[in-house]
Amino acid sequence: RDRPIRPGEISLAHHGVLFLDELPEFSRDALESLREPLETGEISVARVRERIRLPADVMLVAAMNPCPCGYFGVRHARRACKCPPDRIERYRSKISGPLLDRFDMAIQLEAVGDYSLNDRPTKKESPIIAEQIAAARDTQLKRQSTFNSRLSVTELQQVAVIDADCERLLNQVARQWGWSARAWHRTLRVARTIADLARASTIDRVHISQAIELRRAMDGPSG
Repeated sequence: RDRPIRPGEISLAHHGVLFLDELPEFSRDALESLREPLETGEISVARVRERIRLPADVMLVAAMNPCPCGYFGVRHARRACKCPPDRIERYRSKISGPLLDRFDMAIQLEAVGDYSLNDRPTKKESPIIAEQIAAARDTQLKRQSTFNSRLSVTELQQVAVIDADCERLLNQVARQWGWSARAWHRTLRVARTIADLARASTIDRVHISQAIELRRAMDGPSG
């Protein structure tokens, strides 16, 4: 039977960050089992006599190489990729399209040069970024009493209105790369957040373009 979580029962990473390093090295079944919890914020564990629901509202962050050796498509790589195409395809095929759809953004990183290994991080920009994030969160709470990530599709369409030009651009990219409806709405959600960070009341073409680029790394040849 279904029952609420009992006191003392804890779900790992609930209201936190779940970081999966070397994402394709996890089994396909394990990765596919993440799809429902990422949508519902719960894990349902079925046993013979009862079904237990565990809270699992997480921010999923993952990292992976472009291929098993890690050099395919990497600019200024010190080595050339020697992975056969079929091996690269098997490596990437562990990550299904429906699971990729549940990621909002993808960032492609390049190799770090020797010259920057001793560089010390600067703290000058941190307060500015923190202020921008705090202001964006406050804007969202005032506008809709919750964060953009919590909005349903219907609610998102009400606060993320775009003009014909932006919609045409988004539709064109979605057709070109075969995006699903979920990917389309997630890109729109990111665009609304980018606009909030810029303290813009409306979403313009720049915000849409930035949101598209933040997702395009999943579609490119080295995504």
